[in-house]
Amino acid sequence: MIKLKRVIAIVVMMLLAISLLVGCTEAERVSTNLSQEADNFNVTRQLTVINTRAEDGNNAVLFQMTGNFSINKEADGDLAVIGEEPDGTYYKHFVYLTRDISYIVQQVETRSVSKYKFTINYNPKMIIPVDAKIID
Repeated sequence: MIKLKRVIAIVVMMLLAISLLVGCTEAERVSTNLSQEADNFNVTRQLTVINTRAEDGNNAVLFQMTGNFSINKEADGDLAVIGEEPDGTYYKHFVYLTRDISYIVQQVETRSVSKYKFTINYNPKMIIPVDAKIID
C-alpha cells in the first residue's frame, strides 16, 4: 500500500512538472516570436512619443518614427530605440520618459510566425563577434 502511494505521488508530481513546462498559451508563443522578429529588425514598427499634458492635440506628439527597430526600456527609465537602416548601418536613439511623456508602438506590417513552437535564430556574426583592425 505504501509503495502504491509513492508511485501515485511520483506520477502526480511528474504530470505537474510536465504541465508547467508546456503551459504556454498560443498567444504567449506568438508574442515571444513576434518580439524576437522585431528585435532582429525584421518587423516594421511605428513609435509615437506623446506629451500627455498637452492641451492642444496637435502639440501632443513630440516624436514619431517608422522603421525596423528594437525597443528596450533601460534601467534609468529611458527608452532606447536601436534600428537598422536599409544600407545595413545602425542607429540608437534615446527617449527620456517622464510621468507626462508616454509612448505607443504599433506594428505596421503583419508577420507569419509559428503559434505552435518557439523560434530560435542564430546570427553567425555573433558566434565570433570580432572585427580585426590594423592600426599603424
